[in-house]
Amino acid sequence: MTRLKPTALTAPGKLTPPTAQARLTTWTTRTIQAARTPLTALIAAAAMLLCACGTPTGATATVIGSAAPVSQPMPANVSSAGPTPPTAQGSSPPACDPVASYRPPATMPVPGSMPAGSTMARIQARGKLVVGVDENTYLFGYLNATDGEIEGFEIDLATAVAAALFGDAAGHIQLKPITAEARIPDLLNGSVDIVVDTMTENCARWQQIAFSTEYYAATQRLLTNKNSPYKSLSDLGGQKVCAETGSTSLGTVARAAGHPIPVGVDGITDCLVMLEQGEIGAISTDDAILIGLAVQDPQTHVIGPALEAEPYGIGIAPNSIDLVRFVNGVLDRMRADGSWTALYRKWPGQLGGPVPPPPPAVYRD
Repeated sequence: MTRLKPTALTAPGKLTPPTAQARLTTWTTRTIQAARTPLTALIAAAAMLLCACGTPTGATATVIGSAAPVSQPMPANVSSAGPTPPTAQGSSPPACDPVASYRPPATMPVPGSMPAGSTMARIQARGKLVVGVDENTYLFGYLNATDGEIEGFEIDLATAVAAALFGDAAGHIQLKPITAEARIPDLLNGSVDIVVDTMTENCARWQQIAFSTEYYAATQRLLTNKNSPYKSLSDLGGQKVCAETGSTSLGTVARAAGHPIPVGVDGITDCLVMLEQGEIGAISTDDAILIGLAVQDPQTHVIGPALEAEPYGIGIAPNSIDLVRFVNGVLDRMRADGSWTALYRKWPGQLGGPVPPPPPAVYRD
């Protein structure tokens, strides 16, 4: 049966993707013919750059297009979702631990029988968990050129949440590819229930949305061509450095003492095309993402020390704290029963290297 699919991601090899807008809104009926090529020796070396982050299988996910980002007013109850900033210049900021989330319920609901009136019951009544995901991050959330399905570590993580809601994720999860800039607007306007998309937890974002506990520990670094003279961000003063618009990475580049020139784009693969064409000096984002780009283009490599810690959390609307607690219960179980470790081995673990323990849960109440 012919299906509607977005652009496929192949690895390794040079990328020439369409613009992010075209990637998310232009859908064509075609058969995916490209096959994944065996990975080169680069993988073994790249594996050491990963710092840390039963496996759900067999679930069929429906892929839908992304709505244009919508600017939304701040919800009235947003302050209850996370720490608030100081109200006056020079005042002491309140204590903020961006990875601290809400404690799971003492007893998790039985799959398929969510508490009446809860966010989970509303999702159950609809019949699908709608998840904002990436489709361009190799091994985390990417379109497999072999079968045309979005798959990866984060996709299986979202599938585990759907299975905990419905008892069986098959037919009950809907994947919505979104840009980094659209993640928070899509949560606030209700386009998605959760976002599982290499999204860094920080105090500024806690003012807008809520997060689960940390599920993967990444760090921000740099990717550049192997024949470039750059060794770190300090070497890129006056040079263009690319990152996704709406990402924390872009702000880190803008604040750098050497004054590199930040360049924002809708999709990180657009940065890779710009790097290949000599339009920028480097790409800066999470090492988990950069390693995937380096696998796709062996003429690039990851350089320099870590610039920022990038703890990934599942994004959830600030008025759905019951869903935050439920998701944290799912993550707690996955840490305890080995499911998280199995997912790591299945996806980032393909690159070799030691398997880290899952990031510990930290709770605010």
